[in-house]
Amino acid sequence: MNPSSEFVDLAAEVLGLLSDPTRIRIVLALREAEELPVNALAELVGKKPSGVSQHLARLRMARMVTTRQEGTSVLYRLTDEHAVALVVEAIKQAEHAVANGHIPPHHHAPRQ
Repeated sequence: MNPSSEFVDLAAEVLGLLSDPTRIRIVLALREAEELPVNALAELVGKKPSGVSQHLARLRMARMVTTRQEGTSVLYRLTDEHAVALVVEAIKQAEHAVANGHIPPHHHAPRQ
């Protein structure tokens, strides 16, 4: 990738879309559960279903999430692993930003 890539502007839009804490929480919740209805997502992210629906609509327009109808429920899932990868890397960067010279949690070796 180079700075003159035709996708730089689109990448900025993707990062902008993921700059909302609720959307980050939605991505992380879908990473864990794979597929959830709006009410379950709203409970997991601590927001009202109407607000979560609006966030999901934006993520769906950006093709980061997709839906599947099951009876009267609409289930949401991540389209692919790329949104999760961006969110995880952003969280790791945030851990570095507040580490104050210490080793961030994601660098600690798992205990045996």
